[in-house]
Amino acid sequence: MINCLIVDDAPVARQILVEYCKLLPVLRVVAQCSDAFEAREKMQQLQIDLLLMDINMPVLSGIDLLKTLKNPPLVIFTTAYKEFATDAFDLAACDYLLKPFSIERFIIAIDRVIEKLDSKKTTKPETQTITQSNHLLLRTEGRINKLNYDQIVYLEANRNNTKVVTMGEHLMSTNPLSSIETHLPNELFFRVHRSFIVNLSKITGLQGNRIILGKSEVPLGGNYKDDFLKVFGV
Repeated sequence: MINCLIVDDAPVARQILVEYCKLLPVLRVVAQCSDAFEAREKMQQLQIDLLLMDINMPVLSGIDLLKTLKNPPLVIFTTAYKEFATDAFDLAACDYLLKPFSIERFIIAIDRVIEKLDSKKTTKPETQTITQSNHLLLRTEGRINKLNYDQIVYLEANRNNTKVVTMGEHLMSTNPLSSIETHLPNELFFRVHRSFIVNLSKITGLQGNRIILGKSEVPLGGNYKDDFLKVFGV
């Protein structure tokens, strides 16, 4: 069973999702929320596997809520607005459903969730091996690359893919940044922006909100700045 939390400030939208979920036995709606703050409380109390979440909500949007979660569940955004799609996929959303969406489109989105959950189950032993070693196994088109942590300068989210910049080349992984992040040791790598993770040992300077990594620069996001400065020793 996939435990679902529905988050939408519109009662009608919540009810439609409840009815759709009833049609798929694999889904179990464990709670409904009308705003992001209530959703945060539910996630602290319940085991949530999937967020079915609106974006445009009062005070805190669905995208902003997701940014505040350290270990977020999988998420399908349900919204009437097209313009947030890039931000949603940068945060590794499973899917982005534009209201009104059909049951057929909903089923396709849930199938993607199931694939991701199955992938996590099958790669769990590999994750343990990677975490304990000194290298990362990076999947690109048609190939699995072995990269020593020391080779990696930074990683950048690119929709559902990830650009990995090394000392000598750029690789495009078919996995999202959030998935790769789980394989990286916290003592060596640090997320400095919603779309960037850097190798701390490659940092050569800091200028304003730009992190300098030799000949490269990456942005330092406001939500990550305070924690980064503590790690950086400033």
